[in-house]
Amino acid sequence: MNVYEAVESRRAVRAFSDEPVPVEILERVLSAAARAPSSGNLQPWHVYVVTGGPLAELKRRATDRALAGDPGDEREYPMYPADLTSPYLDRFTAAAAQRYATLGIERDDPERPKKIAALNAGAFGAPVVLFCYLDRAMGPGQWGDAGMYLQTVMLLLRAEGLHSCPQVMWTMFRKTVTQAVGADDGRALFCGVAVGFEKEGVPHLRTGRADMAETVSFIGV
Repeated sequence: MNVYEAVESRRAVRAFSDEPVPVEILERVLSAAARAPSSGNLQPWHVYVVTGGPLAELKRRATDRALAGDPGDEREYPMYPADLTSPYLDRFTAAAAQRYATLGIERDDPERPKKIAALNAGAFGAPVVLFCYLDRAMGPGQWGDAGMYLQTVMLLLRAEGLHSCPQVMWTMFRKTVTQAVGADDGRALFCGVAVGFEKEGVPHLRTGRADMAETVSFIGV
């Protein structure tokens, strides 16, 4: 699989099989991903790879919180701007409606928030979740570095025949996650990434993208 094929086939999968992911594949991917760029070569990320019994217990605890209607821990950073405007709000609304309709959760379902949180807390059945943390002393530049690192990880996973789903939702239950992985107070949870083989026979969604003219300007061409 070349780079273009990995980019084209990468999508946020929300239905994983329970087939185990060999640890040697995870080690190969994460070792190669260390070549991702970071300003000043700080490599500001720290990843906890959780699977097996510890992940099952973490999923159980997070799902219990979600189904109880727990609003989650105080956010350490906003997931989205408070006043999201067009065209960003339009893209967000359309994608959210498509995403959860595919999962069988209708927009007018009064239990929708709980169901969405519970599905996320179960990592959509993924047998592995990577939790990416950053040192609290890091600034916006290093958060951008972490994004480039995680994109590299996700593309390498595709090269191995695996799929992924980045989940900022885990920050809602950051205290539960931090306790499970043993991260110290000096690290902040950026997000989780569910990893595994896609479950067969489940409808999947591929959300659209804006036309290049909306997001790219060529100067001097």
